[in-house]
Amino acid sequence: MTELVHMPAAPAKMQSGGGSSMRTPALSRRAKAAIVVRILLNEGADIPIEDLPEELQAHLTKAMGSMRMVDRDTLQAVAAEFAEEVERIGLSFPGGMAGALTALDGKISPQTAARLRKEAGVREMGDPWVRIREMSPDLLVPVLETESIEIAAVMLSKLEVPKAAELLGKLPGPRARQITFAVSKTGGVTPDAVQRIGLSLASQLAARPISAFDDGPVERVGAILNSTTAITRDDMLAGLDESDEGFANAVRKAIFTFANIPARIAPRDIPRILRDIDQADLVTAFAGAPSMGMDASVAFILDNMSGRMADQTREEVAEAGTPKPADTDAAMTSIVNTIRAMEASGDLMLVNEEEE
Repeated sequence: MTELVHMPAAPAKMQSGGGSSMRTPALSRRAKAAIVVRILLNEGADIPIEDLPEELQAHLTKAMGSMRMVDRDTLQAVAAEFAEEVERIGLSFPGGMAGALTALDGKISPQTAARLRKEAGVREMGDPWVRIREMSPDLLVPVLETESIEIAAVMLSKLEVPKAAELLGKLPGPRARQITFAVSKTGGVTPDAVQRIGLSLASQLAARPISAFDDGPVERVGAILNSTTAITRDDMLAGLDESDEGFANAVRKAIFTFANIPARIAPRDIPRILRDIDQADLVTAFAGAPSMGMDASVAFILDNMSGRMADQTREEVAEAGTPKPADTDAAMTSIVNTIRAMEASGDLMLVNEEEE
């Protein structure tokens, strides 16, 4: 679109606003851009004019405002010239460091992008509210808690209704009521003010320190302990209780073990889970569960599988005898890893014990 505004000039005929025909020695680049944009709009094309610099948007609008009618020959000549210019383009780049960083978003590391953006002194392009809407509630809640009531009300008004409702539910009652009331006072806020607020919030959120880890410490420790033996896991949790009981309790909630199956798995999901579990692991885990005090998990799974499969599994468990503790632990870990993999891929949702 930017290149369109810089098309070369060519002889043409136009009519001025008074309706009298007049010959002009040449159409300006902006006039040609206005003609092409008008053609595309008439065809129903969605042109991202808002992505142009504000100065070019203003020039284009003024050019369209100064024109009235263009004869058919001129129209065809401008359209043909534009098509020829487009066909000659082999590759286009975004232009400038800001455009390059936007084009490479997600392709280069966040640390590199932040350093380059700071060195070049550029800010992210595009509508800041689009970026804010894509951010997680965990990032937006602190903004609602620390910013002024008026700013928080504007931000809440620019979010989708479900996300705004979710954020309100995460705030203390008095704060949520203050922000909700302030939303009723945002009717007189100008678009420029909303844009400035969006740019300020987006810059503030983009300037937050970049974490080296995708998950928090609770999730990372929980994932590690999920893959350890029961003895090691219990020993680590006991040690955490002595060092930081609050952190230890949070880790316990993040841990999912064979013993958690009755509380965290919906009965209807058991048949789907069993399709991905090796029968040998299931038999070994069931055979060793009584010695580990996990009869409840075995009973829960058997009660929610088909009757024929449950009878067959009981027979195999009876024939297997009591396996070694290490073999039992390995089989249970394999089952838990399968469930975790299904959750990570979105094929399964674990029940939240607190919500339940």
